[in-house]
Amino acid sequence: MAIRTVITGTGSYIPPHIKTNKDFAAQEFYGEDHVKIATASSEIVEKFKDITGIEERRYAGNEFTACDMGAIAAKHAIEDAGIDHESIDQIIVAHNFGNVLKNTIQSDAVPSLASHIKHALGIINPNCVAYDVLFGCPGWILGVTQADAFIKAGLAKRCLVIGTETLSRVIDQYDRDSMIFSDGAGATIIEAVEGSDDSAGIIASSMQSHCNDELKYITMGKSYLPNADPSVRYIKMKGRKVYEYAIKNVPLAMKACLEKSGVDVTAVKKFFLHQANEKMDEGFIKALFKLYSIREVPKDIMPMSIHKLGNSSVATIPTLYDLVKRGELSNHQLERGDIVMFASVGAGMNINAICYRV
Repeated sequence: MAIRTVITGTGSYIPPHIKTNKDFAAQEFYGEDHVKIATASSEIVEKFKDITGIEERRYAGNEFTACDMGAIAAKHAIEDAGIDHESIDQIIVAHNFGNVLKNTIQSDAVPSLASHIKHALGIINPNCVAYDVLFGCPGWILGVTQADAFIKAGLAKRCLVIGTETLSRVIDQYDRDSMIFSDGAGATIIEAVEGSDDSAGIIASSMQSHCNDELKYITMGKSYLPNADPSVRYIKMKGRKVYEYAIKNVPLAMKACLEKSGVDVTAVKKFFLHQANEKMDEGFIKALFKLYSIREVPKDIMPMSIHKLGNSSVATIPTLYDLVKRGELSNHQLERGDIVMFASVGAGMNINAICYRV
């Protein structure tokens, strides 16, 4: 019997504070040239919804940090797996901005968010190693891939992988892209389980980093508001560049993962994609099937949470998987033996994918 890397528990934290598109209707927006956009804000918001599919997003309460949310999601995952938290060998936390307190301009990542979360969970075992990974929005998938590698190498048996982010605290309110981002956390317990090749577990993974011109597609920069303090930096994105890059490269990375796994694209029950843009995600799936000369994409193959939850970076995929696993998204159910794919793209630019049997 071979060792399989299996997701045995999931959990998430969805902040209670809802910010709707209507809340942006009176917001003044500026362009990269610091000139006010003449188009009415209500029209900008409506066009934004048509492109991204986002209607609402969630923001964390003022008293919450990325660590707080990650710890809550972790507790749910530990409970779902039914394990003793002291038996966890590694805590891997994916994020990009550390703890950003409300109304502050500095992030805090020392000690690591994973160390903070280990403390919050009350884990005393010194052999439980806690560390962070920074890989843009694909960070949670990278964390799962690392857990898989440590398990296959015999260096760990049980890992807790978390994605947590408070993007609402690093956005420039004068930038239209600010409407994309949200807060949240998702967590998974990843375990070594003995099984055959057709048992539950990770089948294959793929990852890429493109760091030439792509390096500057998603960065930090000053506010678009004229005369804003240049020392205060916010998340900035070259939307068209990101879209063109992603629509070209993500389907190829997904195909590479499928080829490694020996799984036919038609055998994949669900695609759990990073929730960045509804039309872009639909484009990924169409392009992937086109690579196999398939024009008709199966119905209900791609669960989406972006309409109500927005883009919470590293938290989107584990949160989405948790929602489907708990039966909270209509038309989307999972059964033992189903094959799914996780795939993401983000700052770096980085891309990764995992083929997984439930």
